[in-house]
Amino acid sequence: MSSDVKQIEPLYSSLASDPLLGEMVDMFIDEMPDRVESLQQYHKSGDWEDLRRTAHQLKGAAGSYGFESISPCAAELEDAIRRNDSPTTIAELLEQLVELCNRVSHAQPQQ
Repeated sequence: MSSDVKQIEPLYSSLASDPLLGEMVDMFIDEMPDRVESLQQYHKSGDWEDLRRTAHQLKGAAGSYGFESISPCAAELEDAIRRNDSPTTIAELLEQLVELCNRVSHAQPQQ
């Protein structure tokens, strides 16, 4: 195995151990692949308004479910679309957001 293979760190919810919210966090995580697919499809089709709207929704939802690190990244994408930044900038921000979203994990961090 190559030594330059990057280990991807899981992203844990700060609410994962909450007995009242754990199930809702799990549902949010289970829906993440569909959210990522929607983001990518909107980008591919050039549907900037739906891409912006989905990033906005993800910004709020991620924070609400304990994935606080996703919210600023989603906000940055939303703002870039609103400012009509270059397609390259939007693609780079989307890639960063997707990478974070793909790291969400049901597990709890080991202490």
